[in-house]
Amino acid sequence: MEKDAFLETILERLESAEALEGIQTASEELRDALKIDHVAYHWVDAGGDQFGCGTYSQEWQDRYQEQQYLRIDPVIIGCYQRFHPVDWKRLDWSSKAARQFLAEAMEYGIGNQGFSVPIRGPNGQFALFTSNHTCSDEDWAEFTDKNRRSLILVAHYFNEKALELEPDRAPDANQALSPREIDAMTLLAMGYSRAQVADTLSISEHTLRVYIESARFKLGALNTTHAVARAMARGLIVV
Repeated sequence: MEKDAFLETILERLESAEALEGIQTASEELRDALKIDHVAYHWVDAGGDQFGCGTYSQEWQDRYQEQQYLRIDPVIIGCYQRFHPVDWKRLDWSSKAARQFLAEAMEYGIGNQGFSVPIRGPNGQFALFTSNHTCSDEDWAEFTDKNRRSLILVAHYFNEKALELEPDRAPDANQALSPREIDAMTLLAMGYSRAQVADTLSISEHTLRVYIESARFKLGALNTTHAVARAMARGLIVV
């Protein structure tokens, strides 16, 4: 099937899906059309609840949740800090825990190559769409160069359909940030260090830390970087 034809077929499948099973079917058809090992859509909300579909084995999905691998998965951690698609080779796999996690994942059939698209939706929703395969670096680079734009487009279609079918999973609207919290988040998003932010706002670093922690709590963020990302995704700050 030609590239444009398979893409149109997948998008039509998603458009007509009336239940989550339709998204699952679309992920399987996309995997087969791309001739790769796996396709996965993974949604993580502010409370840590997870939802997803895709072609990873049920055994691996159960193992992932039982071991709470969400806490150490370099793909999740790395993509929280990014707004653009990323090849797994560019993520930080240097820790012993990360290397052990990857080795175990491969034992469950997860490929050594991955390409993940971070997606940020309403009210701070965060999701990932991943293509995964076992092959050489050269073959994977060729695959991602050829399919990058299509994968990004499909990723957002998957997310839109998931939001449509599972509206109750959309995170609740968070508390509004104070003007000072918005100022602090904006400067951090611009790349200022904490010392520079404190100096610009004429406050102590201790006071700044209070503002940052308050904003992080209101946004349901895991860390400062995640808080900045959520504030930007919700339109609370503009850089």
